[in-house]
Amino acid sequence: MVVAMSGGVDSSTAAALLKEDGYEVIGVTMQIWPSEDLAAEAYRFGGCCSLEAVEEARRVAARLGIVHYVMNFKRAFEEKVISDFCREYARGRTPNPCIRCNQFIKFDALLVRAKALDADFIATGHYARIEFNPSAKRMFLKKGIDPRKDQSYVLYGMTQESLQHTLMPLGGYTKEEVRQTAHQWKLPVADKPESQEICFIPDDNYGRFVQRRIKEHAQPGPILDRKGRKLGEHRGILFYTVGQRRGLGISSPEPLYVVEIDREKNALMVGREKDIYADELLAGHVNYISEDPLEESTEVQARIRYNMEEALATVNPLPNGKVRVRFKKPQRAITPGQAVVFYQGDTVLGGGTILGVGDKGKRR
Repeated sequence: MVVAMSGGVDSSTAAALLKEDGYEVIGVTMQIWPSEDLAAEAYRFGGCCSLEAVEEARRVAARLGIVHYVMNFKRAFEEKVISDFCREYARGRTPNPCIRCNQFIKFDALLVRAKALDADFIATGHYARIEFNPSAKRMFLKKGIDPRKDQSYVLYGMTQESLQHTLMPLGGYTKEEVRQTAHQWKLPVADKPESQEICFIPDDNYGRFVQRRIKEHAQPGPILDRKGRKLGEHRGILFYTVGQRRGLGISSPEPLYVVEIDREKNALMVGREKDIYADELLAGHVNYISEDPLEESTEVQARIRYNMEEALATVNPLPNGKVRVRFKKPQRAITPGQAVVFYQGDTVLGGGTILGVGDKGKRR
């Protein structure tokens, strides 16, 4: 059993629980920083998988009496996560790199390494549950029981193959119970605070990070109102996201928000708060978990952002693997690049990448 150990309390407690259950546990910390500059910055901020995190994972492994390895995933992380993140921002989208990291690094590349170590499973500290459904004869991905910590949204890209070889022992625990367990095991990270930032951008300055890597896409351009009139000039589209209000640098008798980012024109379209609501979206790169690709309209609860409640919606399959999602009530700031994830009860049906507001979607 290979446990992905990030140096935090969740993955450390997951390793402890699995050892307690009698598994032969091997701890693995993934080395993902593609450059020394990033590694140094991550160390300064104490980011996930930083040098500090590696040392903390080693201390936990020593406390548990398990083998611990540091494995190099630099190339895969650069290609599948960081480069994609920058490309999406350059296109005026707002991606969620944690989803791609889970899909291509943790449950793809790490699983391959685990099999090379003759391990049958990998395990993570995610707050989600994996269960076999005998009637469907397939694995289901379900929400963690702690609604404040549920991470099923960022796991929708998992496949039946990865689900069959993955354990998530924290899915049935609350965060408080996890910390209590860490204290019982006397783990050195029991009181370690949670990291909220994207791991490779520890200072949370997305625009600066992308600008360093793709300077040609940080060009100023016009800020337009809904009628196409120029109101001002932006610093570069990679510094903005749909629904953003602050930092526009324009005066108006009422608050203005980014309604749309036009990559072709290098322009921001702004409007009033009501203009950032829409009742429909188009999504692509859809992955289904609990059943085969949909062939007819299906009612679901859909989530368009990590920290939000699901909303009633209908998923309509389209050609080329795309879907149109129509919400019962308009949703605020549907953002291209983010994920839309479909649920039926506490089970993840699947999800995809938001491409934009659907052709028939109306902003309210």
